[in-house]
Amino acid sequence: MRWLVTGAGGMLGHDVLARLQADRAEVVGLTHTELDVTDAAAVESAFAEHRPDVVVNCAAYTAVDDAEAHEEDALAINGDGPSLLARAAAARGSRLLHVSTDYVFAGDGTEPYAEDAKPAPRTAYGRTKLVGEEAVLDTLPTTGVVVRTAWLYGAHGSNFVRTMMRLEKERDTLDVVADQRGQPTWTADVAARLVELGDRPDAAGVFHATSAGEATWCDLAREVFQLLGADPGRVRPTTTEKFPRPAPRPAYSVLGHDRWADFGMTTARDWRDALRDAFPSLR
Repeated sequence: MRWLVTGAGGMLGHDVLARLQADRAEVVGLTHTELDVTDAAAVESAFAEHRPDVVVNCAAYTAVDDAEAHEEDALAINGDGPSLLARAAAARGSRLLHVSTDYVFAGDGTEPYAEDAKPAPRTAYGRTKLVGEEAVLDTLPTTGVVVRTAWLYGAHGSNFVRTMMRLEKERDTLDVVADQRGQPTWTADVAARLVELGDRPDAAGVFHATSAGEATWCDLAREVFQLLGADPGRVRPTTTEKFPRPAPRPAYSVLGHDRWADFGMTTARDWRDALRDAFPSLR
């Protein structure tokens, strides 16, 4: 089976490519400079050259705040790109696994969002990601997969965990938001889930790939400090309104994982366990 990973230079794309290479799969990874997913001719050429059986689309416009002022640019990558990939996949009988986000929901819930919960994005980023989801599911109703994830961190690229590791050395105290709840999720775990889905031709539709459990950003920062041997009390809770941003942040981003069990696939593990595996130096 031949795999193609788009957005392979990003934090998640890097881990997907690494996982497939470790599994000795036949895989090609293309960075955004090697494949512009908004270019129809380039997408067609990539499919013709690499003839993928499974495509994992990790290409995305992820600058949440910038998207508020540049929604058309975000829509091109997050909406038009997945649509072009889905059409190319449909024409060649390929499967498409498309990575999406918790931002398709309003973020005002009180219990985990199920895979079939009604989207209601409140940001430009969320709206454009929802367009991409709909394009994949409409074009590939039996072979398209949307995988929503959230609160990602990993070994490659900038992310919240690495920022906390740096700031622990630089600051005596740190104010971190405590009124947003989600699921800190290791990109390597998401990569494993994507590969698992790619190996299951009977799986289609929406899946959620996040860690189990819940945490606030303050909880996560304190866990990092504690694992570093630092006093977690140095991390002080604060509110979202103390850090105004152009795009509103979801207050509740916890996603449910029921569909994995429906297919007899791996269930999510606790976010604290994943954090320890992601950064052994924190132990």
